[in-house]
Amino acid sequence: MQIKGHVAVVTGGGSGLGAGTARHLAGQGARVAIFDRDIDRAQAVAAEIGGRAYAVDVGDEASVAAAYEALVADFGEGPRAVVNCAGIGLAGRIVGREGKLAIDLFEKTVRVNLIGTYNVMSYGARLMQAMEPLDSGERGVIVNTASVAFEDGQVGQAAYSASKGGIAGMTLPAARDLGQWGIRVMAIAPGLFKTPMMEALPPEVSAAIEANIPFPSRLGLPSEYAQLAGDIIANPYLNGTLIRLDAAVRLPRR
Repeated sequence: MQIKGHVAVVTGGGSGLGAGTARHLAGQGARVAIFDRDIDRAQAVAAEIGGRAYAVDVGDEASVAAAYEALVADFGEGPRAVVNCAGIGLAGRIVGREGKLAIDLFEKTVRVNLIGTYNVMSYGARLMQAMEPLDSGERGVIVNTASVAFEDGQVGQAAYSASKGGIAGMTLPAARDLGQWGIRVMAIAPGLFKTPMMEALPPEVSAAIEANIPFPSRLGLPSEYAQLAGDIIANPYLNGTLIRLDAAVRLPRR
């Protein structure tokens, strides 16, 4: 699918991978709608690329539904592409110090990362179903963001890895569910990327992390994630699978 002239939704588009993707798709001529809890950051990116920003809590179904309703009113049609980048990376051991449990952390992480992705995908797919197919037969494409942690989860990442494993695991059945409508579903599992969370680390910690990445031995750039998301949208035969984007890194136990 050529995204030029079509509406694209990017969640978490106010920063990090989402902001990089919003800029990239806008550069390809897409009309970009940014969903983000931080409306100030989202509006800043939207103003830069000529898009629109919506305050959305992806883990709240009503919030997602309202954002899509507003999007259709603003753009006059639904999205042809949805890229889910919104997520949180909370860490905590299953049983921590003094027997403290991390059940609340697990629930919050799954709510935002997995259920949030499902919410945005579901409402986006319903709008795509009602659209006329393009010449290729496609109605739309959904790109969800997993993480290499779904396979390489480190100490303290049980919640995060489970949420991202859920995204990886639903890729094929979601593609099979929606294929009859000409809607493709893919997932990207990024490795270690230059996001606000990583940039906040001390320089010596960042250097140690980068030394563990085979080649190139550096953090990935949001623009590189965005390039892959754009390639997935453009290639009609990519469907129902997950692509690791990780410079061959495999995360150690810690």
